[in-house]
Amino acid sequence: MEHAVFFRLIVGLGNPGRQYAGTRHNVGFLVVDELARRSSGAFRFEAKWDAEVTSAADQVLMKPQTFMNLSGEAVSNYARYYRIEPSQILVILDDVALPLGDLRLRKSGSAGGHNGLESVMVHFSTEGVPRLRVGIGSAGGALHDHVLGKFAPGELPALEVAVKRAADAVEHASTKGLEPAMNIYNQKTTV
Repeated sequence: MEHAVFFRLIVGLGNPGRQYAGTRHNVGFLVVDELARRSSGAFRFEAKWDAEVTSAADQVLMKPQTFMNLSGEAVSNYARYYRIEPSQILVILDDVALPLGDLRLRKSGSAGGHNGLESVMVHFSTEGVPRLRVGIGSAGGALHDHVLGKFAPGELPALEVAVKRAADAVEHASTKGLEPAMNIYNQKTTV
Protein backbone atom coordinates (compact mmCIF):
# COMPACT_ATOMS: atom_id res chain seq x y z
CA MET A 1 0.00 0.00 0.00
CA GLU A 2 1.38 3.38 -1.00
CA HIS A 3 1.40 6.20 1.55
CA ALA A 4 0.32 9.72 0.70
CA VAL A 5 3.18 12.19 0.86
CA PHE A 6 2.22 15.33 2.72
CA PHE A 7 5.19 17.41 1.51
CA ARG A 8 6.39 17.51 -2.09
CA LEU A 9 9.33 19.85 -1.45
CA ILE A 10 11.65 19.73 1.57
CA VAL A 11 13.91 22.79 1.80
CA GLY A 12 16.95 23.08 4.04
CA LEU A 13 18.04 26.68 4.62
CA GLY A 14 21.67 27.73 4.81
CA ASN A 15 24.37 29.78 3.15
CA PRO A 16 26.34 28.47 0.15
CA GLY A 17 30.10 28.17 0.12
CA ARG A 18 32.79 26.29 1.99
CA GLN A 19 33.29 29.08 4.52
CA TYR A 20 29.74 28.51 5.85
CA ALA A 21 29.86 24.70 5.97
CA GLY A 22 29.29 23.47 9.50
CA THR A 23 28.00 26.79 10.83
CA ARG A 24 24.93 27.01 13.03
CA HIS A 25 23.00 28.86 10.32
CA ASN A 26 23.46 25.86 7.99
CA VAL A 27 21.74 23.25 10.14
CA GLY A 28 18.92 23.10 7.55
CA PHE A 29 21.47 21.93 4.98
CA LEU A 30 22.71 19.25 7.40
CA VAL A 31 19.20 17.85 7.82
CA VAL A 32 18.46 17.61 4.09
CA ASP A 33 21.93 16.08 3.61
CA GLU A 34 20.90 13.39 6.11
CA LEU A 35 17.60 12.84 4.28
CA ALA A 36 19.48 12.53 0.97
CA ARG A 37 21.92 10.06 2.53
CA ARG A 38 19.03 7.91 3.75
CA SER A 39 17.53 7.72 0.26
CA SER A 40 20.91 7.46 -1.54
CA GLY A 41 20.21 10.77 -3.26
CA ALA A 42 22.97 12.95 -4.68
CA PHE A 43 22.51 16.71 -4.84
CA ARG A 44 23.14 18.41 -8.17
CA PHE A 45 23.23 22.13 -8.85
CA GLU A 46 20.44 23.37 -11.11
CA ALA A 47 21.12 26.90 -12.32
CA LYS A 48 17.47 27.41 -13.31
CA TRP A 49 16.55 27.44 -9.61
CA ASP A 50 19.92 28.55 -8.19
CA ALA A 51 19.67 25.54 -5.90
CA GLU A 52 21.03 22.07 -5.29
CA VAL A 53 18.27 19.47 -5.61
CA THR A 54 17.80 15.72 -5.40
CA SER A 55 14.87 13.32 -5.28
CA ALA A 56 13.98 11.24 -2.24
CA ALA A 57 11.05 8.88 -2.88
CA ASP A 58 8.16 11.11 -4.04
CA GLN A 59 9.76 14.29 -2.75
CA VAL A 60 12.37 16.80 -3.80
CA LEU A 61 15.06 17.95 -1.39
CA MET A 62 16.44 21.44 -1.97
CA LYS A 63 19.34 23.54 -0.72
CA PRO A 64 19.00 27.09 -2.13
CA GLN A 65 22.39 28.42 -3.23
CA THR A 66 21.41 32.04 -2.76
CA PHE A 67 22.38 33.60 0.53
CA MET A 68 20.00 33.03 3.42
CA ASN A 69 18.14 36.34 3.01
CA LEU A 70 17.21 35.43 -0.58
CA SER A 71 16.14 31.81 -0.01
CA GLY A 72 12.57 32.52 -1.10
CA GLU A 73 13.62 33.15 -4.70
CA ALA A 74 14.78 29.58 -5.36
CA VAL A 75 11.95 28.02 -3.36
CA SER A 76 9.14 30.03 -4.94
CA ASN A 77 10.47 29.72 -8.50
CA TYR A 78 10.68 25.94 -8.17
CA ALA A 79 7.31 25.62 -6.45
CA ARG A 80 5.48 27.80 -8.96
CA TYR A 81 6.98 25.93 -11.91
CA TYR A 82 5.90 22.56 -10.51
CA ARG A 83 2.63 23.87 -9.03
CA ILE A 84 3.54 23.10 -5.44
CA GLU A 85 1.40 24.86 -2.86
CA PRO A 86 3.06 26.50 0.19
CA SER A 87 1.32 23.92 2.41
CA GLN A 88 3.17 21.16 0.48
CA ILE A 89 6.58 22.62 1.35
CA LEU A 90 8.49 21.96 4.56
CA VAL A 91 11.25 24.45 5.38
CA ILE A 92 14.01 23.37 7.78
CA LEU A 93 15.89 26.13 9.56
CA ASP A 94 18.00 26.97 12.59
CA ASP A 95 16.54 28.62 15.68
CA VAL A 96 18.58 30.46 18.33
CA ALA A 97 15.58 30.62 20.68
CA LEU A 98 15.64 26.82 21.11
CA PRO A 99 18.25 24.85 23.05
CA LEU A 100 20.61 22.79 20.91
CA GLY A 101 18.72 19.77 19.64
CA ASP A 102 15.15 20.86 20.43
CA LEU A 103 12.76 20.74 17.48
CA ARG A 104 9.62 22.74 16.70
CA LEU A 105 7.34 21.72 13.85
CA ARG A 106 4.70 24.29 12.95
CA LYS A 107 2.09 24.65 10.21
CA SER A 108 2.40 28.42 10.02
CA GLY A 109 3.32 31.51 11.96
CA SER A 110 5.73 34.39 11.88
CA ALA A 111 9.34 34.16 10.74
CA GLY A 112 10.47 34.83 14.31
CA GLY A 113 13.32 37.04 13.09
CA HIS A 114 14.75 34.39 10.74
CA ASN A 115 15.58 36.12 7.45
CA GLY A 116 15.59 32.94 5.36
CA LEU A 117 12.08 31.93 6.46
CA GLU A 118 10.96 35.54 6.08
CA SER A 119 12.17 35.50 2.46
CA VAL A 120 10.21 32.32 1.73
CA MET A 121 7.03 33.73 3.29
CA VAL A 122 7.37 37.04 1.42
CA HIS A 123 7.71 35.23 -1.93
CA PHE A 124 4.55 33.22 -1.25
CA SER A 125 2.68 36.11 0.45
CA THR A 126 1.67 33.83 3.32
CA GLU A 127 2.74 32.73 6.78
CA GLY A 128 1.19 29.33 5.93
CA VAL A 129 4.46 27.61 5.09
CA PRO A 130 5.16 24.59 7.32
CA ARG A 131 8.53 24.68 9.03
CA LEU A 132 10.81 22.64 11.24
CA ARG A 133 12.97 24.73 13.55
CA VAL A 134 16.12 23.05 14.84
CA GLY A 135 17.55 24.52 18.04
CA ILE A 136 21.13 25.74 17.80
CA GLY A 137 21.38 27.32 21.25
CA SER A 138 21.24 30.97 22.21
CA ALA A 139 23.88 33.53 21.38
CA GLY A 140 26.32 34.38 24.16
CA GLY A 141 27.43 37.45 22.24
CA ALA A 142 26.54 39.00 18.89
CA LEU A 143 23.79 37.08 17.09
CA HIS A 144 25.54 37.41 13.70
CA ASP A 145 28.75 35.87 15.05
CA HIS A 146 26.80 33.10 16.78
CA VAL A 147 24.76 31.92 13.78
CA LEU A 148 27.72 32.15 11.40
CA GLY A 149 30.02 30.45 13.90
CA LYS A 150 30.86 26.76 13.96
CA PHE A 151 29.57 24.38 16.60
CA ALA A 152 31.98 23.81 19.47
CA PRO A 153 33.59 20.34 19.56
CA GLY A 154 31.62 19.53 22.71
CA GLU A 155 28.36 20.29 20.89
CA LEU A 156 28.99 17.95 17.95
CA PRO A 157 27.52 14.79 19.54
CA ALA A 158 24.30 16.68 20.39
CA LEU A 159 24.25 18.17 16.88
CA GLU A 160 24.55 14.71 15.31
CA VAL A 161 21.61 13.47 17.39
CA ALA A 162 19.60 16.60 16.53
CA VAL A 163 20.17 16.22 12.77
CA LYS A 164 19.11 12.55 12.82
CA ARG A 165 16.08 13.34 14.99
CA ALA A 166 15.12 16.23 12.68
CA ALA A 167 15.36 13.89 9.67
CA ASP A 168 13.16 11.39 11.56
CA ALA A 169 10.65 14.20 12.19
CA VAL A 170 10.59 15.14 8.50
CA GLU A 171 10.02 11.52 7.48
CA HIS A 172 7.25 11.12 10.05
CA ALA A 173 5.55 14.39 9.03
CA SER A 174 5.88 13.46 5.35
CA THR A 175 4.09 10.15 5.71
CA LYS A 176 1.82 10.53 8.74
CA GLY A 177 1.12 14.27 8.70
CA LEU A 178 2.30 17.33 10.58
CA GLU A 179 0.05 17.01 13.64
CA PRO A 180 1.15 13.45 14.57
CA ALA A 181 4.80 14.46 14.05
CA MET A 182 4.35 17.57 16.21
CA ASN A 183 2.99 15.43 19.06
CA ILE A 184 6.15 13.31 19.02
CA TYR A 185 8.98 15.62 18.00
CA ASN A 186 8.03 18.92 19.65
CA GLN A 187 8.95 17.42 23.04
CA LYS A 188 12.06 18.71 24.80
CA THR A 189 15.15 16.63 24.20
CA THR A 190 17.34 15.25 26.95
CA VAL A 191 20.56 15.53 24.94
